Amino acid sequence: MVTLLAIESSCDETAASVIRNGAPLSNIVASQTELHRQYGGVVPEIASRSHVLQILPVIDEALRQSNTELKQIDAIAIMTTPGLSGSLAIGLTAGKTLAMTLDCPLISVHHLHAHIYANQLTTQENIFPCVGAVVSGGHTSLYNCLSPLDFHLLGSTIDDAAGEAFDKVAQLLNLGFPGGPAIDQASRAGDPKAYRFPRALLHKKHLDFSFSGLKTAVLYSLKGQESSRDRPFLLNDETVSNIAASFQEAVVDVIVSKCQQALQHTHHRILCIGGGVAANRRLREQLTEMADHSGIRLFIPPMSLCTDNAAMAAIAEARLEADLTEDLHLDIVPGLIRP
Repeated sequence: MVTLLAIESSCDETAASVIRNGAPLSNIVASQTELHRQYGGVVPEIASRSHVLQILPVIDEALRQSNTELKQIDAIAIMTTPGLSGSLAIGLTAGKTLAMTLDCPLISVHHLHAHIYANQLTTQENIFPCVGAVVSGGHTSLYNCLSPLDFHLLGSTIDDAAGEAFDKVAQLLNLGFPGGPAIDQASRAGDPKAYRFPRALLHKKHLDFSFSGLKTAVLYSLKGQESSRDRPFLLNDETVSNIAASFQEAVVDVIVSKCQQALQHTHHRILCIGGGVAANRRLREQLTEMADHSGIRLFIPPMSLCTDNAAMAAIAEARLEADLTEDLHLDIVPGLIRP
């Protein structure tokens, strides 16, 4: 019996989970959404300060809910890449301190690989090999996933992530932060064909994404290319809903198309989705339709495992079994995954 304590602090969620034999016994997440709402996005300095305040209470609660004592922990799993440097450093410091105190191994976890692995927590079926797609605020990436230890990047966004585009467009439409749920809700009353927004790189053979031009197209549709950026938008509910629906449709079309291309490229028959944007209603609908039509086995985690969490660090058990552990020299690798 192996018991892991997993820590996640890569962006703006402070999370911890106790995982025994690959199954999470607790999954505690302290969200910072309210702290960042007024800024329309994550402020790294504020995120770091909040992690300092939340990390120990979150770990304590994860232990309490799992009825686990610290002395029962066999290893510490830490998300070390990618992410915000200040945020990652808080989780690393807490994890190293506990590993040194308990004299137990450290395991480095790749945040995006863990998002894909979250699907394994929902099924007894082996999800590998598969195509993995991570669609979040910081990343939009496709992987050829051969095993929990063998991930190969197939493509990623060359500029903005899908989730970032959702946040920025939501700001333009005065829908608030976070943008994903707000646009999803507003789009329900809209016509996805009202505006023909661009689908960048849709027909390119490579598997990279681009969403910066889509954001600009939304801005131009609101103000016109010759308009002053200082002129206020003239928005009504119908316009907001139509733009939200049309923008969302453009993002979803590209993601679904690239997933299809990745499946054809790898010849895999399993597709696993992860990341906060995986909670989007329209994306789930279109992926399900594509999978049903193509005979693909589709896995999308429940909402609680789409956003950042520590339970998905259960992928670390494979590294522990393979003796791929770290010493106290372990460090973070901040930043974003780009081609």
